[in-house]
Amino acid sequence: MPQYLEKLDIWTVCFLFVTKKLKKTGMKILTLIISLGAWFSIFGQKQTGYLKEFQQKWNNSRDYTIEMAELMPEEKYNYRPTEEVRTFKEQLLHIMSNMVWLGGSYLGGGTFDKDLKSTDYSKAEIIQLLKETFEFSRKAAADLKPEELEEVVKFFAGPMTKRQILTLMGDHVTHHRGQIIVYLRLNGIKPPPFRGW
Repeated sequence: MPQYLEKLDIWTVCFLFVTKKLKKTGMKILTLIISLGAWFSIFGQKQTGYLKEFQQKWNNSRDYTIEMAELMPEEKYNYRPTEEVRTFKEQLLHIMSNMVWLGGSYLGGGTFDKDLKSTDYSKAEIIQLLKETFEFSRKAAADLKPEELEEVVKFFAGPMTKRQILTLMGDHVTHHRGQIIVYLRLNGIKPPPFRGW
């Protein structure tokens, strides 16, 4: 035993031993805390980046969809290529209903106070509703915190994260907007150029 320890009582020796061990363990714990903090910081930045990118993409989608709605003459809003498909107006109403449903029910956006089942709207009213529903769903996405993206919600097709709901919302608009592009072309109207960036 080292000579300096011979003069110390057992409690002092135990204190020195525990202190030495805690210093090593404390450094490990501190390193772990710093590492976790850095990971969560990077993870949060990635999620924040995703939400920012979604907003940009969503605004492009809004502008592109409204541009198509403006191009179709009002007398063609009830046009449908075949009997079993939706009219141009019904396609737009369906796009809006889905955005409001997903944004309100799964992203915490609340309720939308206008009837999207009615087809009695004029072209001007449809365009105004498009602006309002895109804004409603944009705000629902904007109000999400980065960590909420990984929250799982009960969806009719199975559990999904809120990130998946955002992706689904964008995909659904794209799918039906593709159909209204065909409606425009079938009426001799050149669709606007792609607005993807």
